[in-house]
Amino acid sequence: MSAGTGEDDSPARRVLERLLRRAEAARLAGDPEPATLPMTGKRDGAEYRALRGVAEFEAFHARIALAERAGAIAVERDDHRDDGQRLLRLTVADLPALARELRVELLEQRVAAAVAVLAPWSPRFPVLEEVLRAWADGRKVRGCGPEAAADLADAARVARARQADTADERILRRESVRLFGSGRSKHLESLTAWLDLLVTGELAASGLEKEHIWSALGLRREPQPMLLAGAGEVMLDDGPLPLRRPYLGLPAETLRTLHSQARVLLTVENLASFHDAARMAASRPELLLLYTGGMPSPLWRAAYARILEGLSAMATVRHWGDIDEGGFRIAAVLAETARAAGCELRPWMMTPEALPAAVAKAAPVPGKATLEAMCRHAARAGWDEVAVALRARPLLLEQESLDPHLPG
Repeated sequence: MSAGTGEDDSPARRVLERLLRRAEAARLAGDPEPATLPMTGKRDGAEYRALRGVAEFEAFHARIALAERAGAIAVERDDHRDDGQRLLRLTVADLPALARELRVELLEQRVAAAVAVLAPWSPRFPVLEEVLRAWADGRKVRGCGPEAAADLADAARVARARQADTADERILRRESVRLFGSGRSKHLESLTAWLDLLVTGELAASGLEKEHIWSALGLRREPQPMLLAGAGEVMLDDGPLPLRRPYLGLPAETLRTLHSQARVLLTVENLASFHDAARMAASRPELLLLYTGGMPSPLWRAAYARILEGLSAMATVRHWGDIDEGGFRIAAVLAETARAAGCELRPWMMTPEALPAAVAKAAPVPGKATLEAMCRHAARAGWDEVAVALRARPLLLEQESLDPHLPG
């Protein structure tokens, strides 16, 4: 139900709005009985019972009488007490009339408006049909109802623009100004929850940090280089460049190929863990480390595929990330890129049995929904054995909680 247009928040209005919400809920549930509110009850009649003084009662009764004369409600009064005006029960007589009296739109009207706003985007993003169905059923999505359709359409505009430009990354606030105009540099950030929905295709929040959601679309708060640690040589647009210790940073789009004799490529989700691992790997030429920047962007994934193509056919490809919903979602995205390049991505330090006993014992336990999401994304990565292990011993663990332990 949308807000009124200039109506004050009087006790009578709050009661009428509650009656309207109850009537809408009954309509959605298919209940043929008219919605009612007893004015003598502790909960439904709280505002009425709290009135004090003649002026407050008169104002309340006058507002109820207006709705009654409009044919919106039927009123039951106690004719045997006081002046015969004490209210016993309010019943909806005409729901559209009640909405007009309160100057609000009914749910079906707000959903119809949302359908019109989102119609241009629904074919490209099928999850929008799920959103509209949820709203039509009276459910909220990401804490919002149909009034959020305009923001969701703006998010769709952003996602479409980024899907059409995977060869480049954009700076977040500059992209916001480019798409929405001067003075709206922060608007794109306000759409993060809806961008998450469009990126994942799921109504529930993904568990990804906001920076990772932006990265999935090739959006960065500031430019971020691709960090590599190991032995080898990268071929850039302007010629070859040897890898450096402890690591080398370069724009992902400049990397054409990588030549390395590394026998293991390990991607690392978090920056602190990458730095620690890079120091440990300084004397390990058989290891090649790559920082994903959280959720890897389309541009980063394209460079990752080119790196995989330059590895020996005997090299193994592993990933080390957080043991949580976001961590396994990132792993699933990496695994899809690796499969497309003809490689199999395997987990590193991401199963309960791979952790030190004391660390695993102290780790918190995820809720049921979070655990199911973790296992679902582990299965997407091709790690069915990890999903089995997590169900047997559920836990959550941030990567930074572990001291680096490298493959081999």
